[in-house]
Amino acid sequence: MRKPKPSTSLYRDGRIGRVSPFTQLLQNKVLSATLTAWVVAQSIKVFLAVRRRRQFDVRWFLGTGGMPSAHSAGVSALAIAVGQQVGYHTPGFAVALIFALVTMFDAQGVRRAVGRQAIAMNRLVDELYVKGQVNQERLMELLGHTPVEVFVGAALGTGVALLCYR
Repeated sequence: MRKPKPSTSLYRDGRIGRVSPFTQLLQNKVLSATLTAWVVAQSIKVFLAVRRRRQFDVRWFLGTGGMPSAHSAGVSALAIAVGQQVGYHTPGFAVALIFALVTMFDAQGVRRAVGRQAIAMNRLVDELYVKGQVNQERLMELLGHTPVEVFVGAALGTGVALLCYR
């Protein structure tokens, strides 16, 4: 089999020919597994919020925090998809795995702590506002995830990536 030139690509059926960059992007299984996991996690999060609050807010699709962690779902899907694509023994998988672990640690550690600090700051601002001493906007409180939200997101992302490679 001849090697494709830089301006050509290998089709899924083994043919060699010109393939547009957009077509190549659509055929990228790692990217599609990662984005699918993120969209599924965000959709579940929005569905649960609508059920709980009995209202819909389109901003929830891009918000942070909540069950399951879309960050964890996305980076877990990324790591598993890279492992499936190039092998679990490769440096590419090692990089994706470390990236996933750091992201998940940050989601449930650092960002969660920042969210707790925002809650405390908002209480102080509310007290000062009532006394007429300050006019300050509230800080965003739901920034991080609990360990359970991170675990469920990671399991979801792993499952989505494995399904993409069936």
